[in-house]
Amino acid sequence: MEHKSFSVVDMIPFLNQLPSHVAHAIVVIAFLLVVAHLGTRGLRKEPEKYFVPEGRLTFRTAGEMIVEGVLKLVKDNMGPRGPEFMMIIGTLALFIFVSNVLGLIPGFHSPTETLNTTGACAITVFSLTHYFGFREHGIRYVKHFTGPVIWLAPLMVPIELIGHFVRPVSLSVRLFGNIFGDHYVYAIVFGLIPFLVPLPMMVLGIFVAIVQTLVFILLSMAYFSGAIEELEHGE
Repeated sequence: MEHKSFSVVDMIPFLNQLPSHVAHAIVVIAFLLVVAHLGTRGLRKEPEKYFVPEGRLTFRTAGEMIVEGVLKLVKDNMGPRGPEFMMIIGTLALFIFVSNVLGLIPGFHSPTETLNTTGACAITVFSLTHYFGFREHGIRYVKHFTGPVIWLAPLMVPIELIGHFVRPVSLSVRLFGNIFGDHYVYAIVFGLIPFLVPLPMMVLGIFVAIVQTLVFILLSMAYFSGAIEELEHGE
């Protein structure tokens, strides 16, 4: 589902030749890269300065707060092995949150308002889940699908396969539906009354953006944890 309304990216060469969700995803990625660069600027030249906390809010301190918050969430939900997944969880959290919020800014659309983007994120999680599972257990990973005893395998394997293939559908549709619905209502209110009244809707939109980001990464962490957990049956 693509937006036909005007967007700022329509005035940017090259981006205006791309599908809307791709162009806006590039905008999100570019924004995150710029913020990351500003937050780590000078790290290589004077690394010793980064051991001393700054007394004011800067790109560096804001970045540290975000990273520490995500890392704590990962550790709390995945245990001591959580930091191993910090790269993928952190990337998903930042990309999805900024994408969600982008649609609240007049002149922009959210990449996560389309199933193409949310589906890509969900398929990435689905693929990595089984990659981590096979990396952790090797061929024994298939025991996750066969049940506690081998004679239950004919029943358990179809059930497990259906459950696993439903995961990316659930992840993508949930995120898409909530963000699209929220931004659609916001756009209607903004179009009818463009001053002051849409502000509460924008605050609600930011809340929805945070909640949907958390839901997506919490479910992703649950899938990753399940893939690497110890095999207790059939050993």
